Amino acid sequence: MTPPIERRATRSHRLGVSHAAFLRDYWQKHPLLVRGAFPGFTSPISPDELAGLSCEEGALARLIVHQARGDRWQVRTGPFPEDVFTTLPERDWTLLVQDVDKWDPDVAALLEHFAFLPRWRIDDIMVSFAAPEGSVGAHVDQYDVFLIQGLGQRRWKIDAGTNPPQDFREGVELKLLQQFTPTHDWVLEPGDVLYLPPGVPHHGVALDACLTLSVGMRAPSHSELLSDLADALTERLPETRRYADPDLAPAASDGRIDADTLRRLRGALESLAQIDDAALAEWFGGFITRYRSGGEIAAPPRAPSAAQVESRLQHGAGLHLHPLARCAWRGRGANARLHVNGESYEAGRALARHLCTHRSIDAGFWATLDSADRARVHTLVKRGILALSKSA
Repeated sequence: MTPPIERRATRSHRLGVSHAAFLRDYWQKHPLLVRGAFPGFTSPISPDELAGLSCEEGALARLIVHQARGDRWQVRTGPFPEDVFTTLPERDWTLLVQDVDKWDPDVAALLEHFAFLPRWRIDDIMVSFAAPEGSVGAHVDQYDVFLIQGLGQRRWKIDAGTNPPQDFREGVELKLLQQFTPTHDWVLEPGDVLYLPPGVPHHGVALDACLTLSVGMRAPSHSELLSDLADALTERLPETRRYADPDLAPAASDGRIDADTLRRLRGALESLAQIDDAALAEWFGGFITRYRSGGEIAAPPRAPSAAQVESRLQHGAGLHLHPLARCAWRGRGANARLHVNGESYEAGRALARHLCTHRSIDAGFWATLDSADRARVHTLVKRGILALSKSA
């Protein structure tokens, strides 16, 4: 039975249902529109702030302009010069900036409302500003996304049918659908949330100047997983592991690849692919925490000493993870492995879990750590992954 596609949020259930019910009934299965998910919502970032961010060095930004006459689309990538916005038309354009949660702590705070999902599963918060009639065309994403209406109104149409067509138009820089037949049509107000699982065609058009905050999931393709795992396995293989055929029989034909050859190959490849849970988890922790956009965390030129860190914490400072830090942890009992941006560290279970959940350390939590975990914290400080707040 298909669950209702539209719900209204309640005080106890921001998504209109419990997190368990949402994951059971909607997650990667059905779209869901939630009215009033964020009552009285005020966008944590303004259009002017977003425009300024798109001009910063390293910003992952795009400008998409649609010319209705001829149905032509123009795509420009940032960072942009500051005067670019004075050249745009009054209507029919969209500015999109990815990874805004890495730049703006108020935007990043929205992720607290999605703590029912593994943090490593969340990719970023993309923010888009659209002038009236602005859109990016009818398209489909291959990942889950929560679309939070932040400012103004946007009209969303989706195709929630079974196996909708997903062929793309030719000769367009964007991956726009050739055919789009919506089954649902809504206007979202600030604080409304539209959840879309992978593969659901959708098209959003601004009715007035509007902001949308998109909480997107990280969903690596099977080809990405296989390629990266193969690289990891290759690094572990000695040169002595070679194709071998000690049971070779006289060849019936000079160049034939026979069934025995394929059997040997299959056996060799299957043995190479055998990987225990610990090794698999170690690889995946490194893979899934790598920052996909290539940003790097630089070690500080002069890191504070362990004694200085402790003193600053005792005087009210805090340690905070670098905005680009992606974290995950695994382990049983008191010991754990902490994965940060592709690197792996030993850590106590409490420390690893705390950093992945809270992304900070204060004096109270510091007092609970033993000497080994304090030394591990200082290692993260020296590598720039943790930094002392400047306010204390």
